Amino acid sequence: MNELQNFTNGIFNLDVKVEGEEVLFSAEQVAKSLGIVTKTTKNGKKYENVRWSRINEFLPQVAELKQGSFISEPMVYKLAFKANNAVSEKFTDWLAVEVLPTIRKHGAYMTDSKAQDVISGNGLADLLLQAGNQIKQLELEKSQMKPKALFADSVSASENTILIRDLAKILKQNGIDIGEKRLFTWLRDNGYLVKKIGSDYNSPTQRSMNLGILEFTENTHVHNSGKITVTKTPKVTGKGQIYFVNKFLQDLAS
Repeated sequence: MNELQNFTNGIFNLDVKVEGEEVLFSAEQVAKSLGIVTKTTKNGKKYENVRWSRINEFLPQVAELKQGSFISEPMVYKLAFKANNAVSEKFTDWLAVEVLPTIRKHGAYMTDSKAQDVISGNGLADLLLQAGNQIKQLELEKSQMKPKALFADSVSASENTILIRDLAKILKQNGIDIGEKRLFTWLRDNGYLVKKIGSDYNSPTQRSMNLGILEFTENTHVHNSGKITVTKTPKVTGKGQIYFVNKFLQDLAS
């Protein structure tokens, strides 16, 4: 079945087709629905042009996309995850609540031959199992997208810095199971903290400070012997909190 179907709700407009048991969506209309466009006005008329370079940057694992291309359901959710704007969640909710249930028959993607199988043998049992798996996958994909938006809203205006152990707690709240020690190791291995043993060990690298995601405080300690030592404690900025949560979530989704 390759028949083109069109769905609209007054806000979004989407062309969909089914190839075999896979549902494909118009890449151009998905991009416009998610706001991945440049807007121009000419002679009083407004135009939207899809940012194809950005779309292909977000989806490097597929062939180059352009006008007329169609993408799979997981690719739609990946674009929505990358867009992370005011309309992306509304679009994915509409997709999940209205569009996909309309395409699915008895809760699953079905070809005509598959529909015939349902009335005999184990077809219905297999179909129900398939439907359950698809619903679970859909819920998982949506749950991976939502923490990012909620977290960004909560800290985007924050000027407070936090310790690395507090970042580990925030990551765990967003579904990333990593403790303080493993997070320190990851930050060193990925060039965010100084790895070389010495006075600057575990201090933010110049790269981290240039990005504005890490900073440090200096603490002076006077020992009984009179010796003075200075230690540096890395801190994560508000911008850094968003940066690291988003980075871990993106790595998880890819």
